[in-house]
Amino acid sequence: MPRLPVALAAALTVLVGLGVRILWDGPVSKYTGDALYTVLVYTLVLLAWPRLRPWVVALLAAGLSGAIEFAQLGDIPAALRPVLGSTFNPPDLFWYAVGAAAAWAAHARWLRRPPPAAEPATADGGPNHAP
Repeated sequence: MPRLPVALAAALTVLVGLGVRILWDGPVSKYTGDALYTVLVYTLVLLAWPRLRPWVVALLAAGLSGAIEFAQLGDIPAALRPVLGSTFNPPDLFWYAVGAAAAWAAHARWLRRPPPAAEPATADGGPNHAP
């Protein structure tokens, strides 16, 4: 998978997450943020390993998000708390799975899209640049 669309998806994920935080508060913002966190992890894994199958990336993203959540049962250094969180919350695990599933579905759909229509060729095999 080309890295540019993945990088754009990562940036869009961050923008949507910030937008959700600005527009809503409470559980909508929190759990949407959890799902988007895993979508961002998905895009970062895909940037690192663009040839992985969507289901593998989804499992890795959900697994990493879950591992970070379980790490919150221990002591997270203060400098990392804004990124990794500080309080274990079991419902977050469900929303990580939702984010991974949504990213998997979008990625799989992207891979199944039809190829762009080829430009018709002329009799000599070159592109047709009719005026």
